[in-house]
Amino acid sequence: MNNAVSGFSKLTKEEKINWIANAYFTNPAEAIATLKQYWNNDAKVQQLHDDFIENTISNFYLPMGIAPNFLINGNYYSVPMVIEESSVVAAAAKSAKFWSTRGGFKATVVNTEKIGQVHFLFQGDSVRLQSFFEAIKPILLAATESITANMQKRGGGITSLELRDKTTELENYFQLHATFETKDSMGANFINSCLEQLAKTLKEEALNYAGFNDAEKNISVVMSILSNYVPNCIVRAEVSCQVADLAEKKIENPQEFAEKFVQAVRIAEIEPFRAVTHNKGIMNGVDAVILATGNDFRAVEAGVHAYASRNGQYSSLSHAQIENGIFTFWMEIPLAVGTVGGLTSLHPLVKIALEILGKPSASQLMEIVAVTGLAQNFAALRSLTTTGIQEGHMKMHINNILNQYQTTPEERKMIKSHFENNTISHAAVVSFIDSLRK
Repeated sequence: MNNAVSGFSKLTKEEKINWIANAYFTNPAEAIATLKQYWNNDAKVQQLHDDFIENTISNFYLPMGIAPNFLINGNYYSVPMVIEESSVVAAAAKSAKFWSTRGGFKATVVNTEKIGQVHFLFQGDSVRLQSFFEAIKPILLAATESITANMQKRGGGITSLELRDKTTELENYFQLHATFETKDSMGANFINSCLEQLAKTLKEEALNYAGFNDAEKNISVVMSILSNYVPNCIVRAEVSCQVADLAEKKIENPQEFAEKFVQAVRIAEIEPFRAVTHNKGIMNGVDAVILATGNDFRAVEAGVHAYASRNGQYSSLSHAQIENGIFTFWMEIPLAVGTVGGLTSLHPLVKIALEILGKPSASQLMEIVAVTGLAQNFAALRSLTTTGIQEGHMKMHINNILNQYQTTPEERKMIKSHFENNTISHAAVVSFIDSLRK
């Protein structure tokens, strides 16, 4: 198959769709109809979506749900979640309700520092480079003032700038390492603009620096870019209660449950194979809120997993203990999020999500996101250490199977009635569907 195309980005939207349909589908008309079926009926809204990325041909919808009853720092929140995985929203809501009667969640933003770096090569004396940096540091910062002025009015800007010598790891490699405060914006564009200006000024000043020889004047900038690893942009979320207060319908022996729960977390702390799945469950909650609020879930994922590996081995993000009869479950994760700029002011459903959350600041959103991740983790571990993960998951997943086999309302009623007292599996559901249709 040779479906190369020239000038695809210059085609109209209709032309792109027609080319895709004819190049890849045996029934082009059906493919075109499916793509157009997911267009927004409001032309302005559709144009807004078309402009988010290049070469748009349709919209890819994910369900947007609500997990209510989150009691966080004394305030109730209904948390919007965008995710396709069965049982995630239900599990978050169940955890929220469970802890709402046990004191709720406590959340604290520890720090909000973000990082950007100018990576460059310098062939010369590192001592002279350090002297050069100290001499031009005020000039570097002054060069960014036109970019940072508005951010400084909001209490943000560049908070520190240092020269780092990395030549023991890579020949001739140095970096300008800058830290930023971006207040309620995620700040990616702001940070990158500052870094590019720093790089430009660095090169210009080197050419005119009398302390360098000719070779040293030619600083080679490799790249200027923010880091999605933000180990000093940290939020802590936790829950705690008397062990006895953990009792509920499925937790008849709260002491036994608490001890088993703590052991499950400790396994994730020392076993990477378990830790990855354990943390994936946390990110089910985190990513769902990040998506709903128009933030960058790929950046958050990358930063969080790097943080989980910061001690040399991938490990659990969450921790648990029993001390003096008190059960405590907590987590600290790095989160760089924003509530202004980007999609937050453009995407209609992002606006709705932020309204539902009470128009939070970036710090408040960090707390909400972290709490949702912790709630998701609690729900998963509660299931794993009691009834098993599949019971609740398959009850939700059964709807996907019923949709796949296009069951009628009558069939659905009989199937769900049958599996109230029978083990749910994909094979068992399909077999029962077949038996109904014979």
